[in-house]
Amino acid sequence: MKNLAVVSNWRLLSLAALLILTACGGESGDSAGETGVEPPPLAAAGEFTRNDDITAMTATELQRAIVAGELSAEAVTSAFLERIQRLDRSADGPNSVLEINPDALSIARQLDQSLAAGGEPGGLHGVPVLVKANINTGDAMTTSAGSLALAEHRATSDAHVIGLLRAAGAVILGKTNLSEWANFRSNNSTSGWSSHGGLTRNPWRLTHNPCGSSSGSAAAVAMRFAPLALGTETNGSIVCPAGANGVLGLKGTMGRVSRAGVIPIATSMDMVGPMATTAADLALLMRAIVGSDPNDRPTMIRFKKYSILTPEFTGQLKDTRIGVWRSYPGAGTNPEVDALYDRTVALLKDAGAEIVDNLQIDQGDLGSRAYEVMLYEFREGINSYLAGVTAPGAPRSLEELIAYNQANAERVMPHFGQEILEAAQAVTWSKVDYAKALNEVRTAANQQLEGALQRHDLTHLVSVTNGPAWETDLKNGDSFGIGSSTLPAITGHPHLTVPMGLVDGLPVGLSVISYRSNEFRVLRIAAAVEKLAGPVSPL
Repeated sequence: MKNLAVVSNWRLLSLAALLILTACGGESGDSAGETGVEPPPLAAAGEFTRNDDITAMTATELQRAIVAGELSAEAVTSAFLERIQRLDRSADGPNSVLEINPDALSIARQLDQSLAAGGEPGGLHGVPVLVKANINTGDAMTTSAGSLALAEHRATSDAHVIGLLRAAGAVILGKTNLSEWANFRSNNSTSGWSSHGGLTRNPWRLTHNPCGSSSGSAAAVAMRFAPLALGTETNGSIVCPAGANGVLGLKGTMGRVSRAGVIPIATSMDMVGPMATTAADLALLMRAIVGSDPNDRPTMIRFKKYSILTPEFTGQLKDTRIGVWRSYPGAGTNPEVDALYDRTVALLKDAGAEIVDNLQIDQGDLGSRAYEVMLYEFREGINSYLAGVTAPGAPRSLEELIAYNQANAERVMPHFGQEILEAAQAVTWSKVDYAKALNEVRTAANQQLEGALQRHDLTHLVSVTNGPAWETDLKNGDSFGIGSSTLPAITGHPHLTVPMGLVDGLPVGLSVISYRSNEFRVLRIAAAVEKLAGPVSPL
């Protein structure tokens, strides 16, 4: 099997091969001709080096170069489009980008014209951003959640986060593939697979899984198809793919970022968050998307005390007191992961952090109890969202979605079923039952997570985000083994993952958790680990 480190040096592709690397379709059979989206112009052989030099830059570097006039937004956008076309859809590519924005180059030109006319640049001026295909964009692109049922659904308006990205000057480059319905369709699902986009593969080892459900966003950032991407998380769907693909991902505090215009799973846990290759870039994107929104009630709560600062690490962590969670789910199952975790904790200690080791936090059956809450919230949320879909033939309710999948089972359910959708439809809870269950789950989770932070007077809690990626098995589904996402997902605490190294040649992330609204704290530890442990990349 060919690693993408080899593919990244692939320069001499035939014209015929390049023409089939369209940005839409996957196993669903879509093509640029069928969707009306033309591929970007082919780069001449002499342009490959320049384009790869551009795509190797961080988002922070790109924004500064564009504002300084050293690069144009159009040249930057063209470089990333060419790279996607060249490397994503081949047999040796990760298949991470579901759809290219046909207006991307036009947007970039307009940004260049605005800057030349003396316009004020935004914080992301000219920087390409990929977004997960369950986030509304009020443009020519579809918002499908990876499902063929919504393959023709075009939102009438932007999600709140997309509006903020446009205001910041970002170029919305395209939509990324994902686990269909954000991995909330079947207990036997394969992360990274959708009926609309096919299978996303892990860039580090194409036979292995990228984790879900923001699999395309993480794989695309790892492959430098964009310097930044948005994912969404209910429980682990930002941090697990980020960890498994060797990039940084942040699920912020509940209420930091609006979910309005995002296809929902569970309103009590859903979040939108950034992915990037550096802590500084993660902060750059996070700053652009935070803000209150009257259409998403948690964002109106005025608990946010701290700003999203640019993370800096000066070599010392003397003002930090870090708790080391040793009883995380899957702890002790992989000695190499344990050794990597120990090494990373030692690096933080050597940098001056005070370490409180061997914290025993027991999440018990909170995962299964939260799942029951999610079923209720999913039915309510998806019925509301689908009621506003206007695409011909698209389902307008969960009941109609289930019927669509049954009628199109050969294309939609060739590998696994829809028992989660059916379980959500069958929920019999009253609103009182739901409110009681949600309160009990949140209280129990806070007793464990917030309790540990306060009892030990911690500034941070660290854990292991993921084990090395498992080999993809479409017949039998996922093989999750290690994870730390459930408690911060239920409680709404910020949870960041940063690469801490490789196990068996595959990346493993360090989870950093802190108090609500303390994103600046987790970003600071991410910057420290980035410097102390060194970067990882499949390229």
